[in-house]
Amino acid sequence: MDIHNYEIKNKGLHLVKATKENFWPLMDLRVTKEQENFVAANSVSLAQAYDTRADGKFVQPFGIFDGETPVGFAMIGHHSYEYEGMPEVDKHSYSLWRFMIDYRYQKRGYGRDAMKLLYDYIITFPDGKEDLWSTSYVEGNDIAAKMYRDLGFEPNGEKDGDEIVLVLKL
Repeated sequence: MDIHNYEIKNKGLHLVKATKENFWPLMDLRVTKEQENFVAANSVSLAQAYDTRADGKFVQPFGIFDGETPVGFAMIGHHSYEYEGMPEVDKHSYSLWRFMIDYRYQKRGYGRDAMKLLYDYIITFPDGKEDLWSTSYVEGNDIAAKMYRDLGFEPNGEKDGDEIVLVLKL
């Protein structure tokens, strides 16, 4: 399986840009207790998106919806941040900054389907052309590691703190 040719299974799934009208339901989404160390809370992500935009940089937070029901959250960045020790690839790629599916909706294929929707968004190059899409996962998050690798992401040898960096050619 590869994201370039992946077919969405949940036909009602779609991305909705995070706005003041939908940010409360997005902040209510949660992962399982065991996953809490793997991803920041959506409230933190939305605050970071606001701060990043205030600095004039590109970031796009999304609600992942099945019909009218919010089932997840994702955030895409592009040249959005810079810090000491950041992966070199993040300086020249779109970055999957955050990604989560609410615990009530996991194991239904939403993760892979949402990644395909995000891929389709990124290849419109909303903030300029790039050749790579990067992401990372906390070591030990085997579910995320498997999903990313199944979709064609490969480790590039970099780390972001305790996270393993992966890239996908666009």
